[in-house]
Amino acid sequence: MSCFFRAAAHARASGHRTSLLRRAEQHLGITVVTLALLVAGAQSSFAHEFKLGDLEIEHPWSRATPAGAKVAGGYFTITNTGSSADRLLSISSDLSDKTELHEMGVKDGVMTMRPVSGGLEIPAGGKVALKPGGYHLMFIGLKQQPKQGEEFSATLTFEKAGTVTVEFAVEGMGEMGGMDDHAN
Repeated sequence: MSCFFRAAAHARASGHRTSLLRRAEQHLGITVVTLALLVAGAQSSFAHEFKLGDLEIEHPWSRATPAGAKVAGGYFTITNTGSSADRLLSISSDLSDKTELHEMGVKDGVMTMRPVSGGLEIPAGGKVALKPGGYHLMFIGLKQQPKQGEEFSATLTFEKAGTVTVEFAVEGMGEMGGMDDHAN
């Protein structure tokens, strides 16, 4: 391939616009366009965000579940760019019979998990991460298994900002690192 480009460069230097030079220019143009599309596609697949008033919901994701699993976890980060706190009150999804906000923690060396009552405060100018090992969603009574590479929707309801539907990207069972959740 490099011989092809050297020959094209020589043809250009000698002032002759040969078919070889035209082919090299076309090939280079196709390569540049292809790379641009790949970069744009990669950015859109990694950075999916949703905005609702002063709230930004960043990269909602879940893990694929094995056949027969009855629960799945849900994770994302909420940033509040406003000057007053808001509160995540409820979550619903067609993926499961019910969806709950949970908190995991360690007390006296024992890991605990419990539903969060009263919602989750998103402080003014602050950020709250729902992630494995901390706050997270539980999709309980799965109606279908989340599969890697697919998406599913959920509706988040906030006290002040209102309601927004977001798309959860389903990652592989071991992806996204961190402490393993209890979805499996």
